[in-house]
Amino acid sequence: MSRSAPKSARYPTSPTADLPSESGYSSVLGRNIHALQERQRIEQVRTPLQDRIADAVTRFCGSMAFVCLHAVVVLGWIAANRNWLPGLPVFDESFVILATAASVEAIFLSTFVLISQNRAAAAANARADLDLQINLLSEHEITRLLALTAAIAERLGVEEAEDPGLAELKQHVAPEKVLDELQRDR
Repeated sequence: MSRSAPKSARYPTSPTADLPSESGYSSVLGRNIHALQERQRIEQVRTPLQDRIADAVTRFCGSMAFVCLHAVVVLGWIAANRNWLPGLPVFDESFVILATAASVEAIFLSTFVLISQNRAAAAANARADLDLQINLLSEHEITRLLALTAAIAERLGVEEAEDPGLAELKQHVAPEKVLDELQRDR
């Protein structure tokens, strides 16, 4: 494939297909990276406008630019109301307006942050569910492979096939029992 091929052409859909040699990693990894990037792009497109606004506000409010802007505004407000800036009238001598504005701003900013945190938590929960499903599938596959390998070893007369610990390892894990046990320990 040429270097100018579109991304979809560079990343195979088959986990066993070869990636171009310049990729530096396996075809499975490339496919997974591409699938995750595509999923993120789709989710970003599907994100409602109000959530994108909340994320943008949260991103800006968590930046040094926001801190600097606030420092300039508050210091300017204080300087104007202490009469340190000639030509500007005092408009908030007791700083009540500044305190009220800061309180209202804090209410809105905390709401934007909570909206963004809720979305991040939902995404983290979805990733955790995916991880759990993949881990359960992997456990099942490994258990089957162990049973098949042990059967082959036994048939070939390999001594390790008689290891008593293999019997326990060949049993499938019941995730509901593991969860019950974890709940008991809490």
